[in-house]
Amino acid sequence: MKNTDFREPLSEAVGRLRRLGVVPAVADALATRRGQVYVELRDTILAQIPAFHASGNPDILPDLGRHTEAHLEEIQRLLGGGRTGEFTFVDEHARHRAEQRFPLEATLHAYRCGHKVVARWIRDAAMESGDESASVGETLAAIADFAIEYTDAVSTKATSAYVARTRELGEDEGGRRSELLSVLLGGYDESDGRVANLLRRAGYLQQRQSYCVVVARPVDPKEMQRSARALRLVDTLSSLTARLPVRTLSGQRDDLAVAVISATRRTSGWTVPQTALAERLYPALLQAGTAVVIGISNDAPSTAHLPNALAEARTALEFADVAHRVVSFSDIPLKGMLLRRFQDDPHVALPQWADALYAADEKSKGALSATLRAYADADMNVLKAARLLKVHPNTIYARMQKLNGLTRHDALGYHGLTELLLATECRRKGADSS
Repeated sequence: MKNTDFREPLSEAVGRLRRLGVVPAVADALATRRGQVYVELRDTILAQIPAFHASGNPDILPDLGRHTEAHLEEIQRLLGGGRTGEFTFVDEHARHRAEQRFPLEATLHAYRCGHKVVARWIRDAAMESGDESASVGETLAAIADFAIEYTDAVSTKATSAYVARTRELGEDEGGRRSELLSVLLGGYDESDGRVANLLRRAGYLQQRQSYCVVVARPVDPKEMQRSARALRLVDTLSSLTARLPVRTLSGQRDDLAVAVISATRRTSGWTVPQTALAERLYPALLQAGTAVVIGISNDAPSTAHLPNALAEARTALEFADVAHRVVSFSDIPLKGMLLRRFQDDPHVALPQWADALYAADEKSKGALSATLRAYADADMNVLKAARLLKVHPNTIYARMQKLNGLTRHDALGYHGLTELLLATECRRKGADSS
């Protein structure tokens, strides 16, 4: 497919007008009417496109006036015999509009509104200055073609420049957000002036703020290796908290979707603090779907505590599964934390009697460990434990006596029961991990 210059059709339209004698004869007549056409064109755009009046940016209307004048000047130059240019003024205007976050569709709509006004302006000037021998119908058709091609050319140029600048701004913003997230989660030296300015400009050094870290991943961790899936998960964290009165900074870190969420803890020193931020986030994060697991940290009183909050969120994520998809660090039982430490640390050694306990429990097909758990569930009441297991109370006493002989721990007492329960839970965790 041939790659043609977007200005080529416009140059051909100007050439056709030149052959009909309209160019360059029409230039003087165009100049005479230019002031009147400027007012008509500007009023038409403002009447038909509400975005210009709806914008609160004070530069929008003055920019529109200057850009309108630039177009009329360019059209007069082209029809006066000038060569088709690069439309630099269109490029600059579109990039400026992108920086202002003014919608591209409003600019393109303005070009379409100007099409009819420009066509009438050229037609009237051509009729006044045109060659009487030229066909009126052919001249009008050529003028219509020129107006169409001019509108297409400037629309193409504006769209290209606007999109390019928007992409640049997005990359810059993404870079700033990534740097900010890295600083917050990685920790920083408060004496670093550059970092302090970065956080201050972003509003992360305000007082009376609470912070919380949320980490998420798919149930299948390998899905995070697909960039599209990872980006969707990052966007999900932002969208789930969008309706809450919080601020969210999200991104990717170590194959996890991570969000630093902040909110006002109290409006002044005289007001009661709000409910913990982590508690307010929990119901919203439950809407993430069944294919995602999430960990939530405790509230952090300042940005300096965010590295610890990240560690808490990671720990909470380790306890999340398909049955408990969202886990808060504050909800993890102490026993679970101790067992996790045992599972993760290869240097933690069990007492010597543990092997004998495990062998006897395996020989009894789990009856000894089941008795310990039933006794604990029955609030250390032998009769209740016997009813739970549907055995005679003497069976409970016999098993406890056997445990005492194996481990030298009295399972009927609190301290002995605690030791033996932890040992059996370590056995279960080790079996699960293997």
